[in-house]
Amino acid sequence: MDNCGPITAFIETTDSASVPISTQPSTSKQTSANSHVTLNGATNMNTDLIESDYSDAEEDLDIGSPKKMHVGVRRSEVGHLLRSEQGRPHDSDTEEEFHDPSMEILSLPSKCAEQAEEFVRKVWEAGWRVVHHHSLPSWLKDNDFLLRGHRPPTYSFVACFKSIFSIHTETGNIWTHLLGMIAFIGVATYFLTRPSLEIQWQEKAVFSAFFAGAILCMTFSWIFHTVFCHSEKVGKLFNKLDYCGIALLTMGSFVPWLYYSFYCRLGPKVVYLVLIFVLGTACIIVSMWDKFSEPEFRAVRAGVFIALGLSGVIPAMHYVITDGFFHAIDDAALGWLVLMAVLYITGALIYAFRIPERLFPGKFDIWFQSHTIFHIFVIAAAFVHYHGISEIANYRLTLGDCLESEIE
Repeated sequence: MDNCGPITAFIETTDSASVPISTQPSTSKQTSANSHVTLNGATNMNTDLIESDYSDAEEDLDIGSPKKMHVGVRRSEVGHLLRSEQGRPHDSDTEEEFHDPSMEILSLPSKCAEQAEEFVRKVWEAGWRVVHHHSLPSWLKDNDFLLRGHRPPTYSFVACFKSIFSIHTETGNIWTHLLGMIAFIGVATYFLTRPSLEIQWQEKAVFSAFFAGAILCMTFSWIFHTVFCHSEKVGKLFNKLDYCGIALLTMGSFVPWLYYSFYCRLGPKVVYLVLIFVLGTACIIVSMWDKFSEPEFRAVRAGVFIALGLSGVIPAMHYVITDGFFHAIDDAALGWLVLMAVLYITGALIYAFRIPERLFPGKFDIWFQSHTIFHIFVIAAAFVHYHGISEIANYRLTLGDCLESEIE
């Protein structure tokens, strides 16, 4: 076909959409087979178009055919066709995509939800990773009945303190005494800042021994449970401080009770104070022994601290013999002292026998394990003792000084 007019070729798309392609007449003679651009030829020519950036800029793409045909196709035309295939509205005259501001506003909640979900996923992936008990090194294997949720060695104090806000086997142990420490700091601050007309400095000094023991005990405890997974050396050091804290709490608890119970009897008061300090110091020295913190000495540890607490039976029996049982219950707050001892001993026995995880291994890995229950009993006993020594102090101070009470 010589001197043929403009050739119009149509690219058939999958949904029967057509793309017109206009070409100029050829100056050379061409056969009828070469005068038309067929579907297959057009498909081969626009392979690069499919992968290009379909913007609305009015730029021409030069596609060279085997016969050196110049085909001009606007990107906007192909872009609109592709968008029309996806069901998106467009304006063929203005060649601009239709945007509905209200639809963008309505889509904001879903976009925010997607971003929040992605943020939570990243935080979760970056969170603390816990391991099974059999994956722990020997120095971290303290309780064989807690199977899952253990922290691996970190060798980083920053990582240890970040784990306070994660869920693992030490979470309950950390937070029970951390909150207990905060509570006693608040109580001590209130008590010690009372005016002298309300609480004299002697009473503040005596109660300070108890407050110091309680705060130090719980401070050493929650820090130990936080950094226990740092390394073997650090774990052993803070484990010793934890045991020292128990001894300090026991010693500090006896100071106010002995001071007010034997208020006007200097001899027995000094003897029993020295006795409790000697026994407490002995417990601290034993706690410095490296073998003392090993799991096989769990019962020994419990026995040592129970014996330290039961040493208070000696001055209690002395008071009952000299002043009578009912007087000891009503005026010397012996009942509160006995309740405190029961709570301490019960908690220590639960810790020693590892109840309830011994009965149900793997069921109390995170919450309500024996050590956490022991911490709760310690806090309860400390507050019971604070109430008891407050009662005996109020009774003793209402009697006046020793000379006046003896005359009466």
